[in-house]
Amino acid sequence: MTTLGLLRPPTLTPGHTPSSQRNPRALAWGSAVVLLALVLAAALSRFAIRAAETLPSRLTDQEFWSLSQDSSEPNGFFQSDNLLSNEIWLQWVIPDLVKRTSLGGVYMGVGPEQNFTYISALKPKIVFLPDIRRGNLDLQLMYKAIFELSSDRADFVARLFSRKRPSGLSDKSTAAEIFDAYALVETGSADVYKQNLKAIDDELTVKRHLPLSSDDLDGIDYVYDKFFEFGPNINYGSSQGNMNRGRFVTYADLMESTDANGVARSYLATEENFKVLKDLEEKNLMIPVVGDLSGAKAVRAIGRYLKEHGATVTAFYLSNVEQYLQRSNTMGRFLCNVAALPLDDHSTFIRSQNGGGPRGFGGGFGGGFGGRGGLMSYLGSMKDDAKACSSVR
Repeated sequence: MTTLGLLRPPTLTPGHTPSSQRNPRALAWGSAVVLLALVLAAALSRFAIRAAETLPSRLTDQEFWSLSQDSSEPNGFFQSDNLLSNEIWLQWVIPDLVKRTSLGGVYMGVGPEQNFTYISALKPKIVFLPDIRRGNLDLQLMYKAIFELSSDRADFVARLFSRKRPSGLSDKSTAAEIFDAYALVETGSADVYKQNLKAIDDELTVKRHLPLSSDDLDGIDYVYDKFFEFGPNINYGSSQGNMNRGRFVTYADLMESTDANGVARSYLATEENFKVLKDLEEKNLMIPVVGDLSGAKAVRAIGRYLKEHGATVTAFYLSNVEQYLQRSNTMGRFLCNVAALPLDDHSTFIRSQNGGGPRGFGGGFGGGFGGRGGLMSYLGSMKDDAKACSSVR
């Protein structure tokens, strides 16, 4: 603002009397400029707050489904079902992530449950989960129903794996205590599974009135059946038969893991973390989207919605998607999609890379958890990376 240049103090020389002291009108005029600048600054601040607050506090069921489907692309391909992550070290970046971003913004992320741990830490106002496979949308809808049906973490785990809830668990139980207790529970019966599946379908189609296709209902059945079959020991490779089953960390491992300082930050570590997710799901503010990150529609549709509501992306979890984009020579299109998102200097990528663990921990890269550590996470600037796109269409 050019008027702010008038606020710089004049250079004084010894014995010089400022003109404002010799001229009351100059003093009054200077005070008026200061007052105007303060008023403008306050107005801009109020505008920024109003813009952020245009994000809805909840979505109707119809708005939720329309936003999901109108932003989506046709089903795409990935090499696995990707029912859960293999990123045991994902919590290590959370302390830095929280420091460099603001709570209550917009979160975006690909893949399954690892998003929940980042979301519980950032507490966003709205979440978009774009992923190339419609199977991930079905998985996220399964989670949505289970979050809504469950009263607490122990109840959630019972429903997720169709197991009977053990006695003695409370809202103070640690994730390790919860999963240790469930490790002693026998696999539930087929009748229990069918009852739970019907409750999930009813939550989505009867209560929420979501017009799910038969393919989506079958997809929910498929992923839920894998959680029933393998229980808390399910891992990234479980749905692919015996292939690589022993190489990956289990669901229990992921929930019991910590950051580098031993602080438990998984979404099932505390009731507070769990309730962040439950609240977002109940308000229809966690929106699954089908789309290639380098595609022409999904990411840009999300960007248009956010810009219309004056919102900014806080964090975007990518996993290791970029290595596949590089292989397919579509990294440039992805960066242009990112450049079309509303960003600021604090917008942060959460990336994953091969390696299996930080050096010096658990035996170096590939060590730790018997060599099953999977991918390591790190952070990057979305705004800086988006500069690689020379033009945004």
